[in-house]
Amino acid sequence: MLTLKNINKKYADGTQALNDVTITLPAGMVGLLGPNGAGKSTLMRTLACLQNADSGHINFNGLDVISQPDALRSQLGYLPQYFGVYPNMSCRALLEHIAVLKGIDGNARKNQINSLLELTNLTQFANKKVVNFSGGMKQRFGVAQALLGNPKLIIMDEPTAGLDPVERESLNNLLVSISQNRLVLLSTHIVEDVENLCHYVAIIDQGALIQSGDVKELLVPLEGKIWQLESLPTGIPNQHVLSKSHRYGRASFRVYADTAPAQNAINSPATLQDKYFFALNEGSQTC
Repeated sequence: MLTLKNINKKYADGTQALNDVTITLPAGMVGLLGPNGAGKSTLMRTLACLQNADSGHINFNGLDVISQPDALRSQLGYLPQYFGVYPNMSCRALLEHIAVLKGIDGNARKNQINSLLELTNLTQFANKKVVNFSGGMKQRFGVAQALLGNPKLIIMDEPTAGLDPVERESLNNLLVSISQNRLVLLSTHIVEDVENLCHYVAIIDQGALIQSGDVKELLVPLEGKIWQLESLPTGIPNQHVLSKSHRYGRASFRVYADTAPAQNAINSPATLQDKYFFALNEGSQTC
């Protein structure tokens, strides 16, 4: 269990990146949703002990993270959004190097690396240079290095960004498989990934937490109130129009309303994307 209380972070240019964030995150796969610039990466870097919060408290399974960052690092796996690799090192050699830095010795190191190569489906590529890997293979390598040392907290920042559909599906299946008996915090702006993978979600915007909870429970208030239309009738408040998309070249609007906003409105099951846009709209109305 990870608990954050009154976490604040302001950068030198005056940007309030985190604004009094208070939340408790359970074990399992947890999603962190928000638009670009919402503060997701700042929160991730703070939890990964790469930067200090200006104020507040962080506790992980009874450990005071602010005062004992090294104790958390020994239980932490981190996959940043962008990471570099040594250009002349193979996959296995680079995992060996990182394992040594993590203090994993001897047979334990060898056994862990072999297991992680198998888990991430990289065994046959173990002697190839990571710099030449495809995007999906690099991300699987990133997961492997994050899992070295059997961490209890894994932080992943936009792990599926830039991947094609096949690579994304493969990585998502891998993420689900590693989330047993540990907390995997997945930061993304791809709502579909969170809905498919996570049982719990936190939504942040402009550095502030605006909603959090069990994914299924968050959708309950919207059930029966989401309507799909091909065109918008007049008189619908802007904040009730959750999204506009296109399917087969035709516009499709999703609208929040207690009753059908038009005769041709089709009632639709609520999705996490509906909740996401609804929460952002509510947040903008209260800011």
